[in-house]
Amino acid sequence: MDNTQQMINELLTPIKQFLQCETPDSWIEEARKPENLTALLVDHCNCELKASQTAIFMVRKYAVDKASGEALLAWAKPYEDFVYGGANRSTALFHNKKNGLSVPLVARADFPYGEELIEKMVRLIKEEFHHFEQVLEIMEKRDIPYSNLHAGRYAKGLMKAVRTHEPATLIDKLIVGAYIEARSCERFAKLAPYLDPELKKFYISLLRSEARHYQDYLTLAEKIADKDIRDRIQAIGAKEAELISAPDSTFRFHSGTPEYIAC
Repeated sequence: MDNTQQMINELLTPIKQFLQCETPDSWIEEARKPENLTALLVDHCNCELKASQTAIFMVRKYAVDKASGEALLAWAKPYEDFVYGGANRSTALFHNKKNGLSVPLVARADFPYGEELIEKMVRLIKEEFHHFEQVLEIMEKRDIPYSNLHAGRYAKGLMKAVRTHEPATLIDKLIVGAYIEARSCERFAKLAPYLDPELKKFYISLLRSEARHYQDYLTLAEKIADKDIRDRIQAIGAKEAELISAPDSTFRFHSGTPEYIAC
């Protein structure tokens, strides 16, 4: 076994134990089709931005003061301007901007886990923005234009399992984040062998950060809950497995079993 495969196996072992099902082979067959490459890359690009936006929302809502929240929004603005800019979009919006915060973030005094939430989420946000740029660069080299692609059902479906009172809402959202990152890692690894050399190398390069993101989300959920949350992990995991295994009429990076194959 070479070092790369050993690294993949080590990263995936806890993730496979965490997830309640594997990605169906029928999704892999669909994802590897050349005609689905545009949708795969555009949706992957969008997923990276959504991951950063979700983390920013959590930090702003729970962990930092108003000025720090504004700094986070300013950090995200060039990326959001690109995605929502329509015909005026340009990668120069963020390629010419240092990928970082303009000022240090200040934790609120009324949230005891603020410093740890800030530390883990800021690192995640920075990495997700970088991955967003990397996917765009791959698309540009292949003359694949960015386009607005409506989201699939996956994230919204997971959010339906989130409780609506605090701190349960935050704990459940962190668990949801853990599942999204774990599933992304599992899919990158499972799909990579079927892709061209450039995409294979890129997807394997993402595994370590995705695995760490899953662990960071789960660690935060367990610490903030300060009690056994295995029942919530199990419940949200069951919903995640249902979304991944059920027939899905829309192909996306986190979509379920292709409907016409499942039927």
